[in-house]
Order: sequence, then C-alpha cells, then structure tokens
Amino acid sequence: MTMEDIWGQACTKLEQAVGPNNFNHWIKPLRLTALEDGVARFASPTRFISDWVNRHFANEIMVELSRLGPQVDRLRFEIAPKGGVAPVAAEGDAVATTAPAASQPAARPVSAAKSDLGAPLDPRFTFSNFVVGKPNELAHAAARRVAEGGPVGFNPLFLYGGVGLGKTHLMHAIAHDYQTRHPMAQVLYLSAEQFMYRFVQALRESTIMDFKGMFRNVNMLMVDDVQFIAGKDSTQEEFFHTFNALVDQGKQIVISADRAPAEIKGLEERIKSRLSCGLIVDLHPTTYELRLGILQSKTESFRRQQPDLEIGHGVLEFLAHRITTNVRVLEGALQRLFAHASLLRREITLEVAQECLADILRTNDRKISIDDIQRKVAEHYNIRLADMMGPKRARNVARPRQIAMYLSKQLTSRSLPEIGRRFGGRDHTTIMHGVRKIEELSTEDTSLAEDIAMLKRLLEA
Repeated sequence: MTMEDIWGQACTKLEQAVGPNNFNHWIKPLRLTALEDGVARFASPTRFISDWVNRHFANEIMVELSRLGPQVDRLRFEIAPKGGVAPVAAEGDAVATTAPAASQPAARPVSAAKSDLGAPLDPRFTFSNFVVGKPNELAHAAARRVAEGGPVGFNPLFLYGGVGLGKTHLMHAIAHDYQTRHPMAQVLYLSAEQFMYRFVQALRESTIMDFKGMFRNVNMLMVDDVQFIAGKDSTQEEFFHTFNALVDQGKQIVISADRAPAEIKGLEERIKSRLSCGLIVDLHPTTYELRLGILQSKTESFRRQQPDLEIGHGVLEFLAHRITTNVRVLEGALQRLFAHASLLRREITLEVAQECLADILRTNDRKISIDDIQRKVAEHYNIRLADMMGPKRARNVARPRQIAMYLSKQLTSRSLPEIGRRFGGRDHTTIMHGVRKIEELSTEDTSLAEDIAMLKRLLEA
C-alpha cells in the first residue's frame, strides 16, 4: 500500500475515535510521508498543529498505523513550506516525539463535543433541558436563532447576568445544536481566561501567527466570562483584532459576562463599542414560577432513572420559595434530596427536606430587613420614606413602592401579610399585585431591570 492508502485507512478510524470536529481541524491537515524504523513522519502546515497533535492524539495515531503495518512507536513532524511539495524541517524546529506506545497508558478518545483549543462541552447543557420562563425567554430565542447557523441580523450575541442564571447552559446548547446542524463547521468555545492563557503561551513559544490563524479560522467563536480580560491590555488588543477579523468574515461570535459591556470596568472603550453593536440580552433573576419549573423538570428526569421516587406535596414549592440565590444552588439542593431518598429508601417529605437541607436553607435566610429595602429604594428614587407607607398613587411614588415590595418578597423571608403591614397596613393581595407587576415589567424594561439589579447588589453588599 502507498502512504496515501495507509493514511487514508487510518484516518477513517481516527475520525471515529476523536470526533469529526477534532479530526477536521487537527489531523486532516497532516500528510503521512514515511514509515520506517518505527517512526511515522508527517508533513504539517504549522508548528502549532504539530505540537497540538503530538500532545493530544499521538497515541491514537500510533495505534491505527501499527494496526495497518509495522509497529509505530514514534511520530516526527516537519513543517511543509506553504507552496512546496515536500516537508522541510525549519532551522531550530524541535522534532515532536513520543514515548514508545507500549509504555504509554491508553489515551481516552477526545469527544466530538470538545471544542478545539478550548473547553469541553457539557452534554447535559442542551436546549431540550433548558427551562424557559419570562426572565430568560429572549435569551433563549436569540440563542436558538444563532444555533440555526443562518443569517441572524446581529453579531455578536452578548449574554449577561448573575451567577447561575443559565448563561453557560445556553452557550453550550448553542454549540451542541450548531455542530449537529453543521458537522463540518469549526466551533470554538472557551473562557476568557483560556483565551488569555493560549495567547500568553503563543507569545512565550513564538507561535503567535499560528495562534492568530487558529482563532481566526473558526466558524463560531464563543467566549465565556469576558469580564476576566478587563485590565489585560495585550490580551484585549488580540481579542479586539480577533473579534474584528471574524466579524469581517461574517463569522458568528457569542459572548457572555456577568454584566453589560458598558459596566465592565477596565475594558477598553473600543471593545465595549464593538460588543454593543450586536444583541445584548440580560438574563434576569429567576422568578418563583421559573424556579418551580426547573425543579419539576429535574424531578421528571430523575424519575425516569428511579421510578419509585416519592416526593411529598409542597416540597418543590417550598424549595422554589426558599432557595432564590441561583439555579445551581437550587439544583444542588434537589440532587441532595434525590441521593437521600435513593440511599435511605425514604419518601422526600417537607420535614425531610428541611432536615437534609438545613445548611443551605440557613444560608438563604437573608438578614436584609424591610426597613433597609424601603430606605434604599426611597433614596434611589428620591422620594420620602413616609411615601412608602402612605396612600399616594402618583406613578413616581407608586412604582418605587412596588419595587420595594418586590425586593421585600425576594430578599426577605417575610410573608405577604407581614410585608403588607410594613407598607402601611396594605392587604396581602396588594403586595402580590405589586410583586407580579414588577416581575412583568422587568422582563420588558431594561432600565428597570438594571435598577433592580443594582439595588439588590447594594442591599446584599
């Protein structure tokens, strides 16, 4: 067999082992040039690809080549000139070698869900198990549109919000769906810290041109927690040029952060401006209804694995009411109850939940008082504190009062009747109406949502 035949057969197996995304980006560019004395020689377009393949896929390549002929226990990579026909070892270019195959532990195949150069994608984070509610319906719709891969009308998509509100879940879901629809496309998902690390590594190893080539030849770039590059001047410079190059080529960019671009201190103005050119979507804090929906969805999923699971009446409603910090804490609490029920073969009653989750519930018993909330809201909207309890119905007074009611419900463990008494003896139905009104408005009015988020930060500080 010729070298082309041997390499062609090996590639068929390698694509199955490492996944089409990794195969197309890293292994397909290689050309097998010789097999002699246990050494497989390859022509590679760049030093960067050579090093990456040698570190991550050497064992798989040696196994497949050995299966087709003599034992291969080393790989050697040489850089092929861009217009040439034969590989040429660059002066000073280190030869990439590996230890003999017999002495190496078998490397686990790299899943196709692992983004090139970046972080692996979590198989649990898909659109099918993302619970949609008013606080996240716009973000979900925008993510769905981007995942389709056609013209979307906005670039980048910028998702922001607090911890545990679903930003990372949506980004992984976009990548999964996009790769399913476009198997040959290159999707790169990584955190801003990983982007910075790769950039610094490229500078240290003098492979910056390879770095630029890799990052600027993807079909979709996804950067999580972009606030972490704030204040890092050189990294911001490279990010800015990478961003521009991809947008100019019509490639999609998806970014996430814990706050809006304009609020990220230390981020260059030109980057803020570029990020603001696309669609900016805020994932609002979860509502009671959304938290309950998430709990119900997780419970149904667990019941498919353990049909005899028994959860008492009111347990999920109790958790949705008491655990409001973020979805991760909520899911963790539910998972603990599932483990408790499975190991001890007990029904999850309200009493069991309170006992099992005592530490989480104590943490979520916030010490913020209604007085604190009323003072802070009155100060922010420049109204008298007495107006919080008074009868005035003018909008400039009524709306801040409703915001204070909403925050009192969100940030304290007081009941609706108790909150009503602190707002001038109002009925609990009035408090309920005020809370629902603010929940509805905050999903439509970005300015109001930002005011509420800021007030929460001030009160929780």
